Amino acid sequence: MGAFVISKRDNGKYKFEFTSRRGKTIFLSPSYEDKEACEKGVGVVKINAENIGYLKFKTPSGKFFFKLVFENEVLAISRKYTTALRVQKGIDEVVRSASVAELLDFSSDAIFLD
Repeated sequence: MGAFVISKRDNGKYKFEFTSRRGKTIFLSPSYEDKEACEKGVGVVKINAENIGYLKFKTPSGKFFFKLVFENEVLAISRKYTTALRVQKGIDEVVRSASVAELLDFSSDAIFLD
């Protein structure tokens, strides 16, 4: 089972990533101004994982990746993969486990307390 991880970028904006059960990043969201909008983005992916458009691309250097698109909005962009088969496995992982994935929030400045 994968997990959604919310964290802050260096510029103070929020992002989420979806990681595989082994902890490897599958995709990363764009920046959000506030945490609530970021959580809403996670919710859209969780609820609509089977109905989201998964657009596949190939970089000029021969790497493969995909974008998650819902209602003409790019929700996330995957990491780069070496083969088209691995891209498909990444998409399959999202479809299979996003709806039941846990949400981890590491956006707080004080995660560990004394």
